[in-house]
Amino acid sequence: MAGYPPGLVLGRQVTLGTLQLGQVDAAGVAWTVAKDGLEGWSGAGVRSQYSDREADHGAWAGKTYLGTRVITVAGTIAAPDLATLDAAVDQLDAAASLTDTLLTVAETAPKQVTVRRSGAPLVKYETDRVARYSVMLTAADPRRYSTTLQSASVGLPAAGSGVTLPITLPLTIPAGSSSGTVTLTNAGSIGARPLFVITGPLPGFTLTAQYPDSTVRQLIYSDTLGAGDLLAIDTDAHSVLLNGTGSRRRYMSGQWPEVPPRQTVTFAWSSTGSDPTALMTASMRSAWM
Repeated sequence: MAGYPPGLVLGRQVTLGTLQLGQVDAAGVAWTVAKDGLEGWSGAGVRSQYSDREADHGAWAGKTYLGTRVITVAGTIAAPDLATLDAAVDQLDAAASLTDTLLTVAETAPKQVTVRRSGAPLVKYETDRVARYSVMLTAADPRRYSTTLQSASVGLPAAGSGVTLPITLPLTIPAGSSSGTVTLTNAGSIGARPLFVITGPLPGFTLTAQYPDSTVRQLIYSDTLGAGDLLAIDTDAHSVLLNGTGSRRRYMSGQWPEVPPRQTVTFAWSSTGSDPTALMTASMRSAWM
């Protein structure tokens, strides 16, 4: 495959960090992913616990969770010459990083996971131009996420317009306020957990998740935010950070919301304050098992 034009697509497209597999790169190196060269992508392991029932058949089933996702990416590297092949192997070694690295697979709905190297990269030189490779990677978070980030922002509830004199009876009085809302949709197959960023100033707030079955979950924050303060609420990590460093978890109470698979959830917020610069930004990616 050496000598093919740069940019030529060679089957399944997989990106590891900045390394694009499944095409010919600018140096004329052809990177391919084997037909069976993406093990572990379609399913993660499961953690479950069963306790035998005393003097009876079967067992009591505990909760079941996904374990880590172990992924092996394998294929071939074909280069114009030995020096270029050696450089490509070094590039692969660097891409399989010991730190968090994004692995993206181009499917009908492209998905991504965050991985780290979990085994020695295996490279076998077939000739001075062709080598076979295999790298083992582990995603601590087993969920596969959409490459598209949903994000929406909304201010605090807007005050009503009031009554203008003179008036004519009968009089219809408008509502005093209406809560600002955003909606997030999870197109995936497992619950997705949003990130909320609140911009001050305000004296505390309530965040309400309104589900299609009419149930609600609320988070209540009881501390004051100053002008320009940023409060990040990570509903997956169950963390509440002020300006990126200070934990404010102790001021948060209630139920952590998530968006169930194939559902849309509306998030409304309100506060006793009414500063027009206060803002809530909600963001989330659809998630698949």
